[in-house]
Amino acid sequence: MAVLGLIARVIRLIIFILTKPICCLIRRLLGSFTQSSIWKRWINGEKDTSDSLDQDVELALSAGVPGRLCYKDLVSATSNFSDKQKLGQGGFGCVYRGLLSSSKQQVAVKKISSNSKQGIKEYLSEIKIISRLRHRNLVQLVGWCHERSEFILVYEFLPNRSLDWHLFPTKKNSCSLTWEVRYSIALGLASALLYLHEEADQCVVHRDVKSSNVMLDSDFNAKLGDFGLARLADREFGLKSTAVAGTFGYLAPECFATGKASKESDVFSFGVVALEIAAGRRAVEPSKDDEEVRLVDWVWRMHGEGTLLEAVDRRLGEAFCGKQAECLMLVGLWCAHPDREQRPSMRQVVLALNFEGPVAEIPREIPVPVFARPPTQDPNFSIPPITDASLITGR
Repeated sequence: MAVLGLIARVIRLIIFILTKPICCLIRRLLGSFTQSSIWKRWINGEKDTSDSLDQDVELALSAGVPGRLCYKDLVSATSNFSDKQKLGQGGFGCVYRGLLSSSKQQVAVKKISSNSKQGIKEYLSEIKIISRLRHRNLVQLVGWCHERSEFILVYEFLPNRSLDWHLFPTKKNSCSLTWEVRYSIALGLASALLYLHEEADQCVVHRDVKSSNVMLDSDFNAKLGDFGLARLADREFGLKSTAVAGTFGYLAPECFATGKASKESDVFSFGVVALEIAAGRRAVEPSKDDEEVRLVDWVWRMHGEGTLLEAVDRRLGEAFCGKQAECLMLVGLWCAHPDREQRPSMRQVVLALNFEGPVAEIPREIPVPVFARPPTQDPNFSIPPITDASLITGR
């Protein structure tokens, strides 16, 4: 019996010695797996990020809509994303000029930084929304690419760059926009927003209307682009978002108070751009005297003093139409009214700019902002989060 007991203990010792390393190995493998992104996605019921994103994109696109492009073709089109091909750089990536070998079409290739969560979010948003839209005053999406952790959007190439590049020249360029071209650009932008708000299958709130997002084709026709912040909205109830997004200087006052963008906040932004077009000044110029820092305040003061036409860009000299200039600036002030309820619809704007509809009487002094529900009276009110760095720095 003693011998049998000894044998049993020896066998148990051998089994323990042999199985301990295997158990340790299994424990380590399980530990690594539970820390991995695969495990986290599986336990949360999520799919692989790449596959999920591709599926979202494919669902967003319908038959006949520009689709996926090969990464190698875009590398070839842009000379391997050469600095010589670079057109500009924004908060979420770079834009390159390219030539698609298959169609011989010139394109603008927007390569989004893969480590920017907001950039990737805007990438998907832009594909989902812009693929639904067809209008002569909107930038056309040619295609998209998601390979090798790269996120790329491809647009039609617009040789005359952006509106702000012409309005606010640097040493490299000078302002060459005639009054006729400026007024046509304002009308084109107004037509684009009318389409988004009222004529598209579903209402779209752009949320980032500004002069740097207005592109110009070879004939200087305006084309509104950058739909990364755009959202589909209910025509009656608007957006549900409570995160402030947009660019400082173009944001309507109620966006800061309520955090909600709307068709009316797009109208406000258009008003600021309209004043930029007429005056040749930026929305905000910190170097100016206090009463002239904000373009809207300055033009409104000129209106109150009865010297509105003196706000017209001096570089034009007398080469502008006084009737159109007055109309454009009054419409700009109407759109930039601090009270959203007093702003026009984009249909009213288009009619007014075509001299087919009236312009509301603009007060001589800029009114105090009025909100439907003052936030201080709402016990549940909290300051909405800011989700776009361009609020501070611009893009």
